[in-house]
Amino acid sequence: MSYVQLKEKIKSKELSPVYLLYGTETYLIEDIQREIVNAVLDPTDMDFNLSVFDMKEVSVQEALETAQTITFFGGKRVVVLKESFFLSTQKEKTEVEHDLGTLEDYVSNPAEDSVIVIVAPYEKLDERKKIVKAVKKSAEVLHADAFNERILNEWLDQQAINCGVSISRDAKERLIQLVGGNLMLMSKEMEKFSLYVGEGGQVDDSVVDLLTVKTLEQDVFSLVDHVVNKRLAKALQIFYDLLQQKEEPIKLLTLLARQFRIIYHVKVLSSQGMNQKEMASELKLHPYAVKIAMKQAQAFDYPQLSNAIGLFADADYKIKSGTTDKKLAFELLMLQLQQ
Repeated sequence: MSYVQLKEKIKSKELSPVYLLYGTETYLIEDIQREIVNAVLDPTDMDFNLSVFDMKEVSVQEALETAQTITFFGGKRVVVLKESFFLSTQKEKTEVEHDLGTLEDYVSNPAEDSVIVIVAPYEKLDERKKIVKAVKKSAEVLHADAFNERILNEWLDQQAINCGVSISRDAKERLIQLVGGNLMLMSKEMEKFSLYVGEGGQVDDSVVDLLTVKTLEQDVFSLVDHVVNKRLAKALQIFYDLLQQKEEPIKLLTLLARQFRIIYHVKVLSSQGMNQKEMASELKLHPYAVKIAMKQAQAFDYPQLSNAIGLFADADYKIKSGTTDKKLAFELLMLQLQQ
């Protein structure tokens, strides 16, 4: 079930006794978990009837004992099983022994007065495991993975509406560029934008640029964009600004080289007929990062990209061997990439 569909069901009080929330998009998992808790419990009940267990520290059988215990003052209970690594291929060092047969029995016959939320913040579940099949058969399941471009834009529109503002297409594009599809950051930034423009105001790209907190990765993204578009002066200005912030040229070189390798891989995979989603999965990147790399790849042919990657390796050697001053080596690299 999709995130939007599941959220609507929970808001309508169509509740399941067992939920399985898995995937790498933790914002979606946390949001659905919060919706479940709020739908099941009154604020006054949460201290008594909300129990959260970390499966790296507490056994699943102990958590299920709580789920089967009569609640204080009647009503329902919510039991959250965090970090349920035993459903994934993830290996964890823990002394806790889990009796997964207990969980299998429980999900097939859950307690009437409890709602179990099983959280597995991992990309994939181990579908070969008997317990995974049992849980998926009995639970309402959310696979919290990255939104595609269309859904992400719709989600941003809804976030803006929730904050009492509107957001332009260019602003959405710019925000996605700056935070890389991180839903948690986007949500926090949208709250900030709404306070700035006021009730009924519009968030445009200038507001996004003004208020969004920049990270090193975002500055490197801008650096790559200027290099791709042959804007040497602007590329060097970002470099000098980062030096003022005490960033090391070798670190910037590594991040810049990584982006060019992504561009190269995207160009190769695109020529093999892969779509944006398939490339994102293959390269373990957010789909929007792949979209940006696809645009950037149009500015280069294969010899140019191979030459650029060679220049990065050469600059890296010169800096690490001490044969060239690190600042000068980076400046020379920027010049060579413009040719």
